[in-house]
Amino acid sequence: MARSPHAYVRGNTVRYYEWLATVKSGTLPEGPEIWICGDCHVGNLGPIADAEGDIEFQIRDLDETVVGNPAHDLLRLSLSLASAARGSDLPGLTTAKMLERIMEDYHRAFAPNFDEKRDITVPQSIRRVAKKAATASWKSFAREDLEGAAPTLPIGKCFWPLSQQEKHDIERLVGEPEMHRLATALRSRGANAEVKLVDSAYWVKGCSSLGRGRYAVLLEVEGKKSEHDYSLMDVKEAVKASAPHNAHAKMPSDQAQRVVEGARHLSPYLGGRMSAVKLNGKSTFVRELMPQDRKVEIEELTTEEAIEVAGFLAAVVGKAHGGQMDAAERKQWQRELQRGQSKSLEAPGWLWTGVVELLVDHERGYLDHCRRFALEERNVDAVAKGAQLLRERSSFLTVNEVKSEGLSNSASASNFQSTTKRDYRPQWGPNERTLDGSRPRTFEIRQRRLLEITDCVSLRRV
Repeated sequence: MARSPHAYVRGNTVRYYEWLATVKSGTLPEGPEIWICGDCHVGNLGPIADAEGDIEFQIRDLDETVVGNPAHDLLRLSLSLASAARGSDLPGLTTAKMLERIMEDYHRAFAPNFDEKRDITVPQSIRRVAKKAATASWKSFAREDLEGAAPTLPIGKCFWPLSQQEKHDIERLVGEPEMHRLATALRSRGANAEVKLVDSAYWVKGCSSLGRGRYAVLLEVEGKKSEHDYSLMDVKEAVKASAPHNAHAKMPSDQAQRVVEGARHLSPYLGGRMSAVKLNGKSTFVRELMPQDRKVEIEELTTEEAIEVAGFLAAVVGKAHGGQMDAAERKQWQRELQRGQSKSLEAPGWLWTGVVELLVDHERGYLDHCRRFALEERNVDAVAKGAQLLRERSSFLTVNEVKSEGLSNSASASNFQSTTKRDYRPQWGPNERTLDGSRPRTFEIRQRRLLEITDCVSLRRV
């Protein structure tokens, strides 16, 4: 998230809802009780394929989905797009026009039989994503996401090795009927096709993976013509949503079932190939990743592109919302959205004020985050440097010996000892030792920086 203000906005859903909790009741329009995305930013929309191979732009990440106020999605999307415009060094006038276009095309999506491909201009940047999705195949998917066409998960930056317990849990999960049903759901596969586990790994993928279990599971599925096909399953622990839900909303109490139910209402193509399961007793949802699934990446935009992209994505969200409302609810919601709208601007005052306040709040949070990140980087580098000096003198040290040797002023021996006990925790057997500085096989807490540090020092378990 320290990479840019836009990345911070995209990755910090909690801050958005912390700000929302401070807003006076009645400031935002109140919509009908429907399923909302809950984390409706630019990167969570894109082309999605269904089991038949048809492709449509839909919401692609439903971790935060709840039955709530659709205005929350609209405001978060507007914040994300305004942040992207600022990252492209576009003037404030562009942001104002983007918000106008967002409201215009969001409204348009509530018309009967709306089709974003027919009823709205698809921006050139969106067309590139759609074209890439339409021509995607398993081979291209493997090259981009698996770093090669071989049917394995390459251990490295994105995929980390599993513990023995995790391997056993994955094997049991693959043997369950629901996983078999999910793996054979595509039209090219028979319902009785044989499904085999090929490989599995812990998956480091995005901010939403932090602090929870997420696994990539590669399966081999027998095709209808006895040809083998591959299936990559995203297995992700579900946790309580940050997004507020309506007090009397009827939602599944199980978090994974909540995610799947929200997906079926908002993104039918995605919801049709998702299931809620239990993994080691934890609520978990599974979805098969398709080569056609893509996200919209916005790097540098011109004014015209920014306005067109804003309108198109607003229409996609509007279609997802409107599909859950009857005609009377649509009309009432459209009237509610126009509350506070001036005669000279299409964007109502609540949307403009909310986006401006959120941009200011997130900019402050972003700079504070960068400061903390810089301090942590300095401390981590000091620990790594001290550890490397110690390793040069001895390849087998106890924590007491580390303390006696001493570290730099910015990384004391006591801090080093507490960090070792709390964060490294290599899962060694009673007689296993690492004498040559090699990385232990698995870790209970997986943090990339800590993995790099353990390459620098060998410690005996004390």
